[in-house]
Amino acid sequence: MPGTMTVMRRLLPLSLGLLPLVACAPAPAQSQPVRPAAVAAPADPGFRAAFAPEGVAWVSGGRACVARVPSYRVSCPNLPPAVDVGWNGGDAWAAVPGLGAVITLDRAAQTAQVGRVVALSNTRAYREDGTAVTYAGAAARGVIGAPSAAITGGGGQDYVLLGGKLLRVADGAVLETSAGPYLRATPTGVTSADVPGVTTDFGTYRLANGELQRLDTAGGVVGRVPHGPGRIGLVGGDVVTVSPQGGVRVFGVDLRER
Repeated sequence: MPGTMTVMRRLLPLSLGLLPLVACAPAPAQSQPVRPAAVAAPADPGFRAAFAPEGVAWVSGGRACVARVPSYRVSCPNLPPAVDVGWNGGDAWAAVPGLGAVITLDRAAQTAQVGRVVALSNTRAYREDGTAVTYAGAAARGVIGAPSAAITGGGGQDYVLLGGKLLRVADGAVLETSAGPYLRATPTGVTSADVPGVTTDFGTYRLANGELQRLDTAGGVVGRVPHGPGRIGLVGGDVVTVSPQGGVRVFGVDLRER
């Protein structure tokens, strides 16, 4: 027993000496949360939509439709295959290359012979060679080459996607050299993105990861609602989405569905 006590006395100082080393050992590093990348279904060139205070218009598989406020009742006139839609003068228009014309989708029937149009904004129609005309048929500034998409931004100017670049039509300035497939309107202009979205004075909204999401100014998701593929835009004070099948959904800015 005395021998055992002697051994324990000798080990005790050694154990106590190791305690500070253990206390100073670095704690395991904690992994930082990773924000998931926004993912949407691949962009479908045959599905496009345009939004205005009057409602939403879209084309899917060549069929052009419109849904107006406040009822958002869907109307799809019997037209030849269309490739794009746009709003001008309170009217929803469809580009019908087979007729070389743009045609209104509801209200008073109007047709403007403008040639083979590939993209529409709220101010003009863009032909296959990039030349442009207004909805009244007057010549307007265009671009060189066929744009894959066009949009009128918050500042009233037109922007197009052309050859993977985002261009401002007024002066031909290249704003993005590796643009995403979707054009996103902002209060002062346009940006491109990898997922459909719209930026407003009261938040950014997008369709990504199987959800309709609201983002804060830092890009963090602060609201979400399950939602399938579609397009999204602002109609007055409503956040409106439309699916390729023609399903229209209307949300408040807080993502409460109306």
